[in-house]
Amino acid sequence: MLHFDFMRHAFIAGTIVSIMCGVIGVYVIARNHSFVAHVFSHIGFSGSSFAVYMGFNPLNGFLLFTVVSALAMGQMGVKVFRREVSINVILSLSLGLGLLFLSLSTKHANSMASLLFGNILGINANAVWQISLLSMLVLVLLFLGYRMLNFDSFDPVGAQAAGLPSRFISIAFLLLLAVATAEASQMVGALMVFTLMTIPAAAARHLSRSIGSMIVIAALIAIIGVWTGLVVGYYSNLPITFLITAFEGVLYFASFGWCVLRERMTPHEATAV
Repeated sequence: MLHFDFMRHAFIAGTIVSIMCGVIGVYVIARNHSFVAHVFSHIGFSGSSFAVYMGFNPLNGFLLFTVVSALAMGQMGVKVFRREVSINVILSLSLGLGLLFLSLSTKHANSMASLLFGNILGINANAVWQISLLSMLVLVLLFLGYRMLNFDSFDPVGAQAAGLPSRFISIAFLLLLAVATAEASQMVGALMVFTLMTIPAAAARHLSRSIGSMIVIAALIAIIGVWTGLVVGYYSNLPITFLITAFEGVLYFASFGWCVLRERMTPHEATAV
């Protein structure tokens, strides 16, 4: 399996993106930004289709549209985008623009499937380098702002009372989330990008209470889901995006079941003591 270049590229890119999504996903869940990743994926779809129409790299189009959206969202305030009507309008416009650009493009059919559902096996060596550099950038910036981001994400009231620049942190995090969403979309597509962005982190929250261990567990769950999806997809010929989503979902429900079981066991242990 690993003697094929496309499989090696898929494993390398999948591992790097999984680590990045596991790390940033913890903050996505903590800041209640799951819907933002969902909105970014749809906006990025229109950006990628615009790039296909104009004849340049779809990832650059995805980044362009999501970064501009992150800046606008940061300026207007995330609460504006939490309104149901605002989300519906943005999602509808994004999908409409994406379909418009693809209808004008001569690469309609293949590009449509790749942008919507991802194509991890189509990642070449140049894309691996591009994904690696962007992932390193996201991880380094998250590491540099680790303390402030932790404080602002898990104790926003205390962060405001302490005088932290919450607005600046929010905009910076949205920009990092825009980049991360663009990278993850290369693997699982615009429609399922929040699979890697939210499910591993949500599962990790059931298994740990400390931020550090939550980040490690989320990255491991993301990697296990991607690797398992690649191996099973290689031998079964089933869609890899579906397999990755399915295995991540299984891991989430397994962690949820363990959390429920642990809570039921806790009173008995207390009584026994």
